[in-house]
Amino acid sequence: MLYRVTWVSLAVLLGAWVAAGQNVSGDQTEVQESKRIFGIIPNYRTSPSLVNYEPLTIGEKFKLASEDSFDRGTFALAGFFAGEGQLTNANRSFGQGGAGFGRYYGAAYGDLVIGNYMTEAIFPTILHQDPRYFQSGTGSTWARLGYAMKQSFWTHRDSGGTQFNYSEIVGNSVAVAISNTYYADNRTARDAVSKLGMQIGVDMAGNILKEFWPDLKRKFGHKQREDINAVK
Repeated sequence: MLYRVTWVSLAVLLGAWVAAGQNVSGDQTEVQESKRIFGIIPNYRTSPSLVNYEPLTIGEKFKLASEDSFDRGTFALAGFFAGEGQLTNANRSFGQGGAGFGRYYGAAYGDLVIGNYMTEAIFPTILHQDPRYFQSGTGSTWARLGYAMKQSFWTHRDSGGTQFNYSEIVGNSVAVAISNTYYADNRTARDAVSKLGMQIGVDMAGNILKEFWPDLKRKFGHKQREDINAVK
């Protein structure tokens, strides 16, 4: 689970870094929404605002889950998670060597895909909830940080209004239960609760990155322009 702790910590630190630097208005028109954060993390289900809100169809929800699941970045992330798992010998039954890495990779990729479909397609369809992350983009960055974290527990309904995010909590609970079929070394109730907490934390970290990614792009882009001008 070390890689998940690292993921959460990185996102929170990035959010704090932006917040410490300045309070930004988050004008989303300045930076075109990209499909990957840092060129790796899939960013298909981010929406810049709730203006002129239109609910997703069932097909669109499953399309989002598929885009997140089969993006090249997801394959790369699974490889990173697999490598970390093997390095720390997180599941001894998987073994070491090439065969062991293959088992770690399959399990890590399975976690990502199952989680995506449960929280972005299946349960949002059943419960009529919207799986997208809607950026705030206004107010202080500390307020936006709280807003991003809150969306893990409070989401938008297809019919309008907000509701407790059952899709996130129940969807990830089911994903954890399914993962017990291939994680032979971690099947206790304590392990399940830990996995669920970390998965929610990972998704929360993803929301933070989605919220502040336009600001990070501005910061990096501005610095690059300054460096180019300095060279000239």
